[in-house]
Amino acid sequence: MSTSQINYNRHRFPPEIISHALWLYVHFNLSLREVEEMLLKRGIDVSY
Repeated sequence: MSTSQINYNRHRFPPEIISHALWLYVHFNLSLREVEEMLLKRGIDVSY
């Protein structure tokens, strides 16, 4: 099985922020709005 690299070109946020948001969403079963609020408390202003 081969793995492919995710291309983060043309994205608004760095890969670290995207992967952290996805981790929060999946690991804690949060809504997108809850993830947005958690990131905002850390000083990262995102919007879906």
